[in-house]
Amino acid sequence: MILALETSCDDTCAAVVTREGEIRSNVVSSQGVHARFGGVVPEWASRHHLELVNLVVDQAMEGSSWDELDAIAVTQGPGLVGALLVGVATAKGLAASRRLPLIPVNHLQGHVAANFLGGFEPPFLCLVASGGHTFLARVTDHRGYETLGQTLDDAAGEAFDKGARLLGLGYPGGPALSKLALEGDPTAFKFPIAARVAGLDFSFAGLKTALLYKVRDLGDEAEGLKADLAASYEHAIVEALMLRVERALEGENEPRLAIGGGVAANRLLRERAQSLGVPVHVPPHALCTDNAAMIASAARYLEPTPYPDYLALDAYATKRAA
Repeated sequence: MILALETSCDDTCAAVVTREGEIRSNVVSSQGVHARFGGVVPEWASRHHLELVNLVVDQAMEGSSWDELDAIAVTQGPGLVGALLVGVATAKGLAASRRLPLIPVNHLQGHVAANFLGGFEPPFLCLVASGGHTFLARVTDHRGYETLGQTLDDAAGEAFDKGARLLGLGYPGGPALSKLALEGDPTAFKFPIAARVAGLDFSFAGLKTALLYKVRDLGDEAEGLKADLAASYEHAIVEALMLRVERALEGENEPRLAIGGGVAANRLLRERAQSLGVPVHVPPHALCTDNAAMIASAARYLEPTPYPDYLALDAYATKRAA
């Protein structure tokens, strides 16, 4: 059984998952303190992780015995380095105190591995779209993936948040913008979807700029057209994602698709994916956003680091190959 910790951004997470993939617990404590700033403040995130991590671990371990654990897993990166260090230090301390092995996990591999908990087995293509990352991968086994395309600038979730800010909506921006979009016409405005970007890479910076200019040009009229703006903007993000997915699926002998990351909770994205005519798996909402169960899922297939070899383990902020 694995106890996993995830502290890559502003959610303090711990989970207990069996080697067979049964989720015993999956605790997430979100830091609402960042809402007033319209985005995550890294230093505050780190400090709140320090305050919350022990409580979250205790809650995750309720109903389980420490003697049942055979490993501790933790997100090593990528993410906010100060936040990651809280999780890594805590995991090292817990593992060392019981002489358990430690399994460092790539956060992005965790989003891919969330699909394994639902019984969706490789091979498949996986679209991961979150606030910090957007990429398309070919998954042929449980231990890693091949990146086929990735964002050249903003991530899809970041585009949602920035668009929501331009429209004067709340944070996190994705859910707020999608809720408003339900009241609007997705064909009211034509926003760019970077269709000419070569291959399978994504780009959202031009879309964000187009919304900025449209709001500016509309002036006072923009307030009454917010729902249409939101619906058209959401439609452009989803089409930009699905265009690359469709391109990638055309080259697969056995096309199957999985989706991960916080944007996978988006209603329109799910509907669009289901219309592709291939088997599609989307994890439950609790496994799409940052959580520790996905980290434990990935850890099940990785080589543990024995005590005391992991005592010098460090976090990393930027992406590494999985």
